[in-house]
Amino acid sequence: MDLKGEYRLAAPRDTVWAMLNDPAVLKSCIPGCQSLEMVGENEMAATVVAKVGPVKATFTGAVRIENVDAPRRYSIVGEGKGGIAGFASGGANVELEEDGEDTVLRYEVDAKVGGKIAQLGGRLVDSTAKKFANQFFDCFAAHVRGDADADAAQPAEA
Repeated sequence: MDLKGEYRLAAPRDTVWAMLNDPAVLKSCIPGCQSLEMVGENEMAATVVAKVGPVKATFTGAVRIENVDAPRRYSIVGEGKGGIAGFASGGANVELEEDGEDTVLRYEVDAKVGGKIAQLGGRLVDSTAKKFANQFFDCFAAHVRGDADADAAQPAEA
């Protein structure tokens, strides 16, 4: 599954970059994220509860940040295992471009799923992935704006 998107954020690129590298901000914006912590340089461990159609699972996994060109771009690569529900793996390329006082964030995601989740069908998995991406970036944009109610740490469901 491939996803692409673009967000205009009313903040300087350095501010957006710092927030994209802040585990606390990321944890609060990843739908269903129960924990996200640094375990090494550019490496994090995560636990996420996700529901895709009738399948709900807790995924544990590792995330690496690669191809860093601060504060312009980086790649996020990771994989998670959800027991009998299956697995998810993939990566995202994130690019930040200054546009006046704003920052344009562009992303491209390539993800793969397997197990029971993959058996649900491509349309449901794709629509759920798009929903999760929109939830993440809406929350992230709220954090950039400084909204007090920006957190989206509820379980991820579709």
